[in-house]
Amino acid sequence: MNQAGFIEKRIAHWNAVADKWGKREGLGRYYHRRVLKIHQFLVPPGLKILELGCGVGGLLAGLKPAKGIGVDFSAGMIAQARSRHPDLTFICADASDLELHETFDIIVLSDLINDLWDVQKVLAIVSRHAAPGTRIILNFYSRLWEMPLRLAQKLRLTKPTLMQNWLTPEDVLNLMNLADFEHIRHWTEFLLPVQIPLLSFIANRFLAKLWPFNWLALSHFMVARIKPGKKEGEQKRSVSIIVPARNEAGNIKEIFARTPEMGKWTELVFVEGHSRDDTHAAIQREIELHPQRRCQLLQQAGSGKGDAVRLGFEHASGDIFMILDADLTVPPENLPRFYQALTSGQGELINSVRLVYPMEKQAMRYLNFLGNKFFSLAFSMLLGQPIKDTLCGTKVLSRENYLQIKKNRAYFGDFDPFGDFDLIFGAAKFNLKIIDLPIRYRERVYGQTNIQRWKHGWLLLKMVAVAASRIKFI
Repeated sequence: MNQAGFIEKRIAHWNAVADKWGKREGLGRYYHRRVLKIHQFLVPPGLKILELGCGVGGLLAGLKPAKGIGVDFSAGMIAQARSRHPDLTFICADASDLELHETFDIIVLSDLINDLWDVQKVLAIVSRHAAPGTRIILNFYSRLWEMPLRLAQKLRLTKPTLMQNWLTPEDVLNLMNLADFEHIRHWTEFLLPVQIPLLSFIANRFLAKLWPFNWLALSHFMVARIKPGKKEGEQKRSVSIIVPARNEAGNIKEIFARTPEMGKWTELVFVEGHSRDDTHAAIQREIELHPQRRCQLLQQAGSGKGDAVRLGFEHASGDIFMILDADLTVPPENLPRFYQALTSGQGELINSVRLVYPMEKQAMRYLNFLGNKFFSLAFSMLLGQPIKDTLCGTKVLSRENYLQIKKNRAYFGDFDPFGDFDLIFGAAKFNLKIIDLPIRYRERVYGQTNIQRWKHGWLLLKMVAVAASRIKFI
Protein backbone atom coordinates (compact mmCIF):
# COMPACT_ATOMS: atom_id res chain seq x y z
CA MET A 1 0.00 0.00 0.00
CA ASN A 2 1.29 3.47 -0.89
CA GLN A 3 1.02 6.55 1.34
CA ALA A 4 -2.13 7.89 -0.35
CA GLY A 5 -3.95 4.58 0.07
CA PHE A 6 -2.75 4.27 3.67
CA ILE A 7 -4.14 7.71 4.57
CA GLU A 8 -7.41 7.28 2.65
CA LYS A 9 -8.12 4.03 4.46
CA ARG A 10 -7.50 5.67 7.83
CA ILE A 11 -9.65 8.69 7.04
CA ALA A 12 -12.52 6.38 6.11
CA HIS A 13 -11.97 4.34 9.27
CA TRP A 14 -11.97 7.33 11.64
CA ASN A 15 -14.95 8.92 9.91
CA ALA A 16 -16.85 5.69 10.60
CA VAL A 17 -15.70 5.75 14.23
CA ALA A 18 -16.82 9.39 14.52
CA ASP A 19 -20.33 8.50 13.35
CA LYS A 20 -20.67 6.10 16.29
CA TRP A 21 -18.78 8.22 18.85
CA GLY A 22 -20.59 8.47 22.15
CA LYS A 23 -23.17 5.81 21.33
CA ARG A 24 -21.06 3.17 23.04
CA GLU A 25 -18.14 4.29 25.16
CA GLY A 26 -16.82 0.77 25.80
CA LEU A 27 -14.07 0.12 28.28
CA GLY A 28 -11.94 2.93 26.84
CA ARG A 29 -13.77 5.57 28.86
CA TYR A 30 -11.66 4.95 31.97
CA TYR A 31 -8.48 4.96 29.88
CA HIS A 32 -9.26 8.34 28.29
CA ARG A 33 -10.15 9.91 31.65
CA ARG A 34 -6.82 8.76 33.05
CA VAL A 35 -4.91 10.05 29.98
CA LEU A 36 -6.57 13.43 30.47
CA LYS A 37 -5.61 13.50 34.17
CA ILE A 38 -1.96 12.79 33.31
CA HIS A 39 -1.89 15.56 30.73
CA GLN A 40 -3.55 17.98 33.16
CA PHE A 41 -0.72 17.25 35.60
CA LEU A 42 1.85 18.00 32.89
CA VAL A 43 0.20 21.11 31.42
CA PRO A 44 -0.95 24.09 33.50
CA PRO A 45 -4.05 25.89 32.21
CA GLY A 46 -3.84 29.07 30.16
CA LEU A 47 -1.17 28.03 27.64
CA LYS A 48 -1.11 27.97 23.86
CA ILE A 49 -1.61 24.33 22.85
CA LEU A 50 -1.55 22.41 19.57
CA GLU A 51 -2.87 18.84 19.48
CA LEU A 52 -2.24 16.63 16.46
CA GLY A 53 -4.69 13.78 16.05
CA CYS A 54 -7.18 15.56 18.29
CA GLY A 55 -10.22 13.36 17.58
CA VAL A 56 -13.34 14.96 19.03
CA GLY A 57 -11.27 17.44 21.06
CA GLY A 58 -11.90 16.19 24.60
CA LEU A 59 -8.24 16.10 25.62
CA LEU A 60 -7.48 19.55 24.21
CA ALA A 61 -10.54 21.09 25.89
CA GLY A 62 -9.66 19.42 29.19
CA LEU A 63 -6.30 21.22 29.24
CA LYS A 64 -8.09 24.62 29.34
CA PRO A 65 -5.78 26.40 26.88
CA ALA A 66 -5.68 30.15 26.38
CA LYS A 67 -5.56 29.25 22.69
CA GLY A 68 -6.14 25.70 21.54
CA ILE A 69 -5.83 24.33 18.02
CA GLY A 70 -6.72 20.72 17.24
CA VAL A 71 -5.78 19.01 13.99
CA ASP A 72 -7.20 15.76 12.62
CA PHE A 73 -7.55 14.38 9.10
CA SER A 74 -11.00 12.92 9.83
CA ALA A 75 -13.74 15.36 8.79
CA GLY A 76 -16.19 13.43 10.97
CA MET A 77 -14.01 13.86 14.06
CA ILE A 78 -13.44 17.55 13.36
CA ALA A 79 -17.18 18.16 12.90
CA GLN A 80 -17.87 16.62 16.31
CA ALA A 81 -15.00 18.54 17.91
CA ARG A 82 -16.31 21.86 16.59
CA SER A 83 -19.79 21.05 17.87
CA ARG A 84 -18.60 20.00 21.31
CA HIS A 85 -15.99 22.73 21.86
CA PRO A 86 -16.92 25.87 19.90
CA ASP A 87 -14.43 27.98 21.88
CA LEU A 88 -11.47 26.09 20.37
CA THR A 89 -10.13 25.95 16.80
CA PHE A 90 -10.23 22.68 14.89
CA ILE A 91 -8.61 22.12 11.51
CA CYS A 92 -9.24 19.19 9.17
CA ALA A 93 -5.78 18.46 7.79
CA ASP A 94 -3.10 15.79 7.54
CA ALA A 95 -0.46 16.43 10.23
CA SER A 96 2.32 15.61 7.73
CA ASP A 97 1.31 18.62 5.57
CA LEU A 98 0.53 21.12 8.32
CA GLU A 99 1.86 24.69 8.30
CA LEU A 100 0.31 27.13 10.78
CA HIS A 101 3.12 29.74 10.76
CA GLU A 102 3.12 30.02 14.56
CA THR A 103 4.63 28.30 17.57
CA PHE A 104 3.01 26.84 20.69
CA ASP A 105 3.80 26.33 24.37
CA ILE A 106 2.66 22.71 24.30
CA ILE A 107 2.28 20.26 21.40
CA VAL A 108 0.40 17.03 22.15
CA LEU A 109 0.53 13.79 20.16
CA SER A 110 -1.65 11.40 22.15
CA ASP A 111 -1.95 7.85 20.77
CA LEU A 112 -0.94 9.18 17.34
CA ILE A 113 2.55 8.14 16.29
CA ASN A 114 1.72 4.42 16.02
CA ASP A 115 -0.93 5.41 13.46
CA LEU A 116 1.28 7.55 11.18
CA TRP A 117 2.74 6.71 7.77
CA ASP A 118 5.93 8.74 8.38
CA VAL A 119 6.64 9.56 12.01
CA GLN A 120 9.88 11.39 11.27
CA LYS A 121 8.14 13.72 8.81
CA VAL A 122 5.43 14.59 11.33
CA LEU A 123 8.02 15.25 14.04
CA ALA A 124 9.79 17.59 11.60
CA ILE A 125 6.47 19.43 11.18
CA VAL A 126 6.16 19.58 14.98
CA SER A 127 9.64 21.11 15.25
CA ARG A 128 8.59 23.99 12.97
CA HIS A 129 5.79 24.81 15.42
CA ALA A 130 8.02 24.61 18.51
CA ALA A 131 9.94 27.43 20.20
CA PRO A 132 12.92 26.79 22.53
CA GLY A 133 10.59 26.61 25.52
CA THR A 134 7.95 24.39 23.89
CA ARG A 135 7.21 21.00 25.43
CA ILE A 136 6.16 18.08 23.23
CA ILE A 137 4.10 15.41 24.99
CA LEU A 138 3.67 11.99 23.41
CA ASN A 139 1.97 8.82 24.56
CA PHE A 140 1.80 5.58 22.63
CA TYR A 141 1.02 1.91 23.20
CA SER A 142 3.63 -0.68 24.12
CA ARG A 143 4.13 -3.50 21.62
CA LEU A 144 3.60 -6.04 24.41
CA TRP A 145 -0.06 -5.07 24.27
CA GLU A 146 -0.52 -5.73 20.56
CA MET A 147 -2.29 -9.09 21.00
CA PRO A 148 -4.39 -8.11 24.10
CA LEU A 149 -5.66 -5.01 22.27
CA ARG A 150 -6.52 -7.02 19.16
CA LEU A 151 -8.49 -9.42 21.34
CA ALA A 152 -10.29 -6.53 23.07
CA GLN A 153 -11.26 -5.10 19.67
CA LYS A 154 -12.58 -8.47 18.47
CA LEU A 155 -14.69 -8.68 21.61
CA ARG A 156 -15.87 -5.10 20.89
CA LEU A 157 -14.57 -3.90 24.24
CA THR A 158 -12.61 -1.04 22.66
CA LYS A 159 -12.99 1.09 19.55
CA PRO A 160 -11.42 -0.57 16.48
CA THR A 161 -8.05 0.51 15.09
CA LEU A 162 -6.10 -0.33 11.95
CA MET A 163 -2.65 -1.88 11.66
CA GLN A 164 -0.22 -0.01 13.90
CA ASN A 165 3.49 0.86 13.76
CA TRP A 166 4.10 -0.51 17.29
CA LEU A 167 7.17 1.62 17.89
CA THR A 168 9.41 0.88 20.85
CA PRO A 169 10.64 3.69 23.15
CA GLU A 170 14.08 3.31 21.55
CA ASP A 171 12.50 3.79 18.10
CA VAL A 172 10.75 6.95 19.25
CA LEU A 173 13.86 8.36 20.94
CA ASN A 174 15.83 7.80 17.73
CA LEU A 175 13.15 9.46 15.59
CA MET A 176 13.01 12.43 17.98
CA ASN A 177 16.78 12.75 17.78
CA LEU A 178 16.59 12.80 13.96
CA ALA A 179 13.97 15.56 14.18
CA ASP A 180 16.22 17.63 16.52
CA PHE A 181 14.34 16.88 19.74
CA GLU A 182 15.79 15.69 23.03
CA HIS A 183 13.68 13.85 25.54
CA ILE A 184 13.30 15.13 29.09
CA ARG A 185 11.27 12.38 30.71
CA HIS A 186 10.02 8.90 29.83
CA TRP A 187 7.76 6.78 32.01
CA THR A 188 5.02 4.16 31.80
CA GLU A 189 1.33 4.15 32.65
CA PHE A 190 -1.53 1.59 32.81
CA LEU A 191 -1.27 -1.97 33.95
CA LEU A 192 -5.04 -2.25 34.01
CA PRO A 193 -6.71 0.05 31.42
CA VAL A 194 -10.22 -0.75 32.64
CA GLN A 195 -11.90 0.37 35.84
CA ILE A 196 -12.02 -2.20 38.62
CA PRO A 197 -12.52 -0.54 42.02
CA LEU A 198 -9.34 -0.31 44.11
CA LEU A 199 -7.43 -2.72 41.85
CA SER A 200 -7.18 -0.21 38.99
CA PHE A 201 -6.13 2.51 41.43
CA ILE A 202 -3.26 0.45 42.86
CA ALA A 203 -2.15 -1.01 39.52
CA ASN A 204 -2.19 2.23 37.53
CA ARG A 205 -1.18 4.83 40.08
CA PHE A 206 1.64 2.87 41.69
CA LEU A 207 2.64 -0.48 40.20
CA ALA A 208 2.74 0.67 36.55
CA LYS A 209 5.61 3.03 37.44
CA LEU A 210 7.70 0.60 39.44
CA TRP A 211 10.09 -2.13 38.34
CA PRO A 212 9.38 -4.86 37.25
CA PHE A 213 5.71 -4.04 36.65
CA ASN A 214 6.57 -1.10 34.38
CA TRP A 215 7.83 -3.58 31.76
CA LEU A 216 4.22 -4.78 31.39
CA ALA A 217 2.58 -1.35 31.16
CA LEU A 218 0.28 -0.44 28.28
CA SER A 219 1.44 3.11 27.52
CA HIS A 220 4.70 4.97 27.23
CA PHE A 221 4.69 8.71 27.96
CA MET A 222 7.46 11.04 26.87
CA VAL A 223 8.14 14.75 27.25
CA ALA A 224 10.63 16.36 24.87
CA ARG A 225 11.93 19.74 23.77
CA ILE A 226 13.81 21.18 20.81
CA LYS A 227 17.56 20.66 21.06
CA PRO A 228 19.28 23.90 22.10
CA GLY A 229 20.52 25.91 19.13
CA LYS A 230 24.14 26.90 18.71
CA LYS A 231 23.31 30.62 18.73
CA GLU A 232 20.95 30.45 21.69
CA GLY A 233 23.48 31.68 24.22
CA GLU A 234 25.01 34.54 22.21
CA GLN A 235 22.83 37.31 23.61
CA LYS A 236 24.21 38.45 26.95
CA ARG A 237 21.81 38.37 29.87
CA SER A 238 21.94 40.06 33.26
CA VAL A 239 22.58 38.03 36.41
CA SER A 240 21.33 38.27 39.99
CA ILE A 241 23.27 36.22 42.54
CA ILE A 242 21.23 35.55 45.69
CA VAL A 243 23.51 35.15 48.74
CA PRO A 244 21.72 33.93 51.89
CA ALA A 245 24.04 34.88 54.76
CA ARG A 246 23.64 33.91 58.40
CA ASN A 247 26.67 34.06 60.71
CA GLU A 248 29.01 34.43 57.72
CA ALA A 249 30.83 37.67 58.55
CA GLY A 250 34.25 36.15 57.85
CA ASN A 251 33.30 35.19 54.28
CA ILE A 252 31.81 38.45 52.99
CA LYS A 253 35.09 40.02 51.88
CA GLU A 254 35.96 36.87 49.91
CA ILE A 255 32.56 36.89 48.18
CA PHE A 256 33.24 40.38 46.80
CA ALA A 257 36.79 39.49 45.83
CA ARG A 258 36.05 36.18 44.12
CA THR A 259 32.63 36.54 42.50
CA PRO A 260 33.09 37.34 38.79
CA GLU A 261 31.06 39.68 36.64
CA MET A 262 28.95 37.80 34.08
CA GLY A 263 26.71 38.61 31.14
CA LYS A 264 25.32 42.09 30.62
CA TRP A 265 25.80 42.91 34.29
CA THR A 266 25.89 41.10 37.63
CA GLU A 267 24.31 42.06 40.95
CA LEU A 268 24.84 40.58 44.38
CA VAL A 269 21.63 40.28 46.43
CA PHE A 270 22.56 39.57 50.06
CA VAL A 271 19.82 38.30 52.38
CA GLU A 272 20.98 38.50 55.99
CA GLY A 273 19.16 36.15 58.33
CA HIS A 274 19.29 37.03 62.06
CA SER A 275 23.03 36.52 62.46
CA ARG A 276 24.65 36.31 65.87
CA ASP A 277 27.89 37.83 64.51
CA ASP A 278 28.30 41.08 62.55
CA THR A 279 27.38 39.66 59.13
CA HIS A 280 25.02 42.56 58.36
CA ALA A 281 27.65 45.17 59.17
CA ALA A 282 30.29 43.26 57.19
CA ILE A 283 28.06 43.29 54.11
CA GLN A 284 27.41 47.01 54.49
CA ARG A 285 31.14 47.71 54.77
CA GLU A 286 31.97 45.74 51.62
CA ILE A 287 29.18 47.39 49.65
CA GLU A 288 30.65 50.80 50.56
CA LEU A 289 34.12 49.60 49.58
CA HIS A 290 32.90 48.37 46.17
CA PRO A 291 30.73 51.18 44.74
CA GLN A 292 31.32 49.83 41.21
CA ARG A 293 29.35 46.66 41.98
CA ARG A 294 25.58 46.34 41.83
CA CYS A 295 24.46 45.22 45.28
CA GLN A 296 21.37 44.87 47.43
CA LEU A 297 21.22 44.10 51.14
CA LEU A 298 17.98 42.66 52.49
CA GLN A 299 17.14 41.57 56.02
CA GLN A 300 15.10 38.43 56.44
CA ALA A 301 11.87 38.71 58.41
CA GLY A 302 11.21 34.96 58.38
CA SER A 303 13.63 32.13 59.00
CA GLY A 304 15.41 29.43 57.04
CA LYS A 305 17.37 29.41 53.82
CA GLY A 306 14.27 28.75 51.70
CA ASP A 307 12.62 31.92 53.00
CA ALA A 308 15.84 33.87 52.35
CA VAL A 309 16.14 32.60 48.78
CA ARG A 310 12.53 33.49 47.96
CA LEU A 311 13.02 36.99 49.42
CA GLY A 312 16.12 37.45 47.30
CA PHE A 313 14.33 36.32 44.15
CA GLU A 314 11.51 38.79 44.82
CA HIS A 315 13.96 41.70 44.81
CA ALA A 316 16.37 40.47 42.14
CA SER A 317 16.37 42.43 38.89
CA GLY A 318 18.45 40.19 36.60
CA ASP A 319 17.40 37.89 33.76
CA ILE A 320 19.14 34.94 35.40
CA PHE A 321 18.86 33.93 39.05
CA MET A 322 21.74 32.19 40.83
CA ILE A 323 22.07 31.01 44.42
CA LEU A 324 25.47 31.20 46.11
CA ASP A 325 25.84 29.98 49.68
CA ALA A 326 27.83 32.46 51.74
CA ASP A 327 29.92 29.68 53.26
CA LEU A 328 31.86 29.51 49.93
CA THR A 329 31.92 25.71 49.91
CA VAL A 330 30.94 26.13 46.25
CA PRO A 331 33.66 28.36 44.76
CA PRO A 332 32.14 31.50 43.20
CA GLU A 333 34.76 31.26 40.45
CA ASN A 334 32.63 28.38 39.05
CA LEU A 335 29.55 30.52 38.46
CA PRO A 336 30.41 31.36 34.80
CA ARG A 337 30.08 27.63 34.05
CA PHE A 338 26.51 27.74 35.32
CA TYR A 339 25.83 30.86 33.25
CA GLN A 340 27.15 29.14 30.11
CA ALA A 341 25.15 25.95 30.72
CA LEU A 342 21.94 27.96 31.07
CA THR A 343 22.40 30.48 28.27
CA SER A 344 23.55 27.80 25.81
CA GLY A 345 20.24 26.00 26.35
CA GLN A 346 21.86 22.84 27.69
CA GLY A 347 19.63 22.99 30.74
CA GLU A 348 16.85 25.08 32.26
CA LEU A 349 17.68 24.40 35.89
CA ILE A 350 21.41 23.99 36.48
CA ASN A 351 22.00 22.02 39.68
CA SER A 352 25.42 21.91 41.34
CA VAL A 353 26.74 18.50 42.38
CA ARG A 354 29.26 17.77 45.14
CA LEU A 355 29.39 14.00 44.72
CA VAL A 356 31.54 13.65 41.58
CA TYR A 357 34.97 15.06 42.44
CA PRO A 358 36.83 14.18 45.66
CA MET A 359 36.04 16.56 48.50
CA GLU A 360 38.35 18.32 50.86
CA LYS A 361 38.79 16.35 54.08
CA GLN A 362 36.26 18.17 56.28
CA ALA A 363 33.88 19.33 53.53
CA MET A 364 31.24 16.67 54.27
CA ARG A 365 30.94 14.13 57.06
CA TYR A 366 30.73 10.50 55.97
CA LEU A 367 27.16 9.90 57.17
CA ASN A 368 26.07 13.08 55.37
CA PHE A 369 27.73 11.73 52.22
CA LEU A 370 25.89 8.40 52.48
CA GLY A 371 22.62 10.22 53.11
CA ASN A 372 23.12 12.39 50.04
CA LYS A 373 23.80 9.28 47.93
CA PHE A 374 20.59 7.64 49.13
CA PHE A 375 18.47 10.71 48.51
CA SER A 376 19.97 11.29 45.06
CA LEU A 377 18.84 7.82 43.99
CA ALA A 378 15.41 8.32 45.54
CA PHE A 379 14.80 11.71 43.95
CA SER A 380 16.09 10.63 40.53
CA MET A 381 13.55 7.80 40.53
CA LEU A 382 10.71 9.99 41.76
CA LEU A 383 11.35 13.00 39.52
CA GLY A 384 12.11 11.16 36.29
CA GLN A 385 15.34 13.06 35.68
CA PRO A 386 18.81 12.29 37.09
CA ILE A 387 19.45 14.37 40.22
CA LYS A 388 22.76 13.38 41.76
CA ASP A 389 22.77 15.96 44.57
CA THR A 390 19.71 17.80 45.85
CA LEU A 391 21.14 19.92 48.64
CA CYS A 392 24.23 21.49 47.11
CA GLY A 393 23.33 25.15 47.42
CA THR A 394 24.08 26.61 44.00
CA LYS A 395 21.19 26.44 41.54
CA VAL A 396 20.65 28.58 38.46
CA LEU A 397 17.56 29.27 36.35
CA SER A 398 16.00 32.04 34.30
CA ARG A 399 13.65 34.63 35.73
CA GLU A 400 10.89 33.37 33.39
CA ASN A 401 11.12 29.81 34.65
CA TYR A 402 11.31 30.91 38.27
CA LEU A 403 8.12 32.94 37.83
CA GLN A 404 6.42 29.89 36.33
CA ILE A 405 7.43 27.83 39.37
CA LYS A 406 6.29 30.59 41.71
CA LYS A 407 2.94 30.98 39.95
CA ASN A 408 2.16 27.30 40.49
CA ARG A 409 3.76 26.93 43.93
CA ALA A 410 0.38 26.27 45.53
CA TYR A 411 0.42 22.78 43.97
CA PHE A 412 3.13 21.75 46.46
CA GLY A 413 2.44 24.29 49.18
CA ASP A 414 4.96 25.95 51.51
CA PHE A 415 6.84 22.74 52.24
CA ASP A 416 10.54 23.47 51.78
CA PRO A 417 12.75 25.08 54.46
CA PHE A 418 15.86 24.67 52.29
CA GLY A 419 14.81 26.41 49.06
CA ASP A 420 16.36 23.65 46.93
CA PHE A 421 13.30 21.44 46.60
CA ASP A 422 10.98 24.31 45.80
CA LEU A 423 13.05 24.79 42.63
CA ILE A 424 13.79 21.13 41.85
CA PHE A 425 10.21 19.94 42.31
CA GLY A 426 8.82 22.94 40.46
CA ALA A 427 11.22 22.32 37.57
CA ALA A 428 10.30 18.63 37.45
CA LYS A 429 6.57 19.42 37.58
CA PHE A 430 6.85 21.65 34.51
CA ASN A 431 9.31 19.41 32.68
CA LEU A 432 12.19 21.84 32.69
CA LYS A 433 15.46 20.25 31.60
CA ILE A 434 17.53 19.72 34.77
CA ILE A 435 21.29 19.47 34.31
CA ASP A 436 23.80 18.45 36.99
CA LEU A 437 27.00 20.50 36.98
CA PRO A 438 29.85 18.94 39.04
CA ILE A 439 31.89 21.22 41.27
CA ARG A 440 34.73 20.64 43.72
CA TYR A 441 33.19 21.09 47.13
CA ARG A 442 35.41 23.00 49.56
CA GLU A 443 35.83 22.84 53.29
CA ARG A 444 34.23 25.71 55.22
CA VAL A 445 36.93 28.11 56.45
CA TYR A 446 34.76 30.35 58.67
CA GLY A 447 31.88 29.58 61.01
CA GLN A 448 29.89 26.40 61.43
CA THR A 449 27.43 24.63 59.19
CA ASN A 450 23.73 25.40 59.66
CA ILE A 451 22.81 21.84 58.65
CA GLN A 452 21.50 19.65 61.51
CA ARG A 453 22.06 16.07 60.38
CA TRP A 454 19.16 14.24 62.03
CA LYS A 455 16.59 17.02 61.92
CA HIS A 456 17.27 17.78 58.28
CA GLY A 457 17.52 14.07 57.42
CA TRP A 458 13.96 13.68 58.69
CA LEU A 459 12.91 16.67 56.60
CA LEU A 460 14.51 15.04 53.54
CA LEU A 461 12.40 11.95 54.11
CA LYS A 462 9.38 14.25 54.10
CA MET A 463 10.62 15.67 50.79
CA VAL A 464 10.71 12.12 49.40
CA ALA A 465 7.08 11.70 50.46
CA VAL A 466 6.12 14.99 48.79
CA ALA A 467 7.81 13.98 45.53
CA ALA A 468 6.17 10.56 45.59
CA SER A 469 2.65 11.86 46.21
CA ARG A 470 2.74 15.02 44.08
CA ILE A 471 4.95 14.03 41.13
CA LYS A 472 5.57 10.30 40.73
CA PHE A 473 2.33 8.61 41.76
CA ILE A 474 -0.38 10.90 40.47
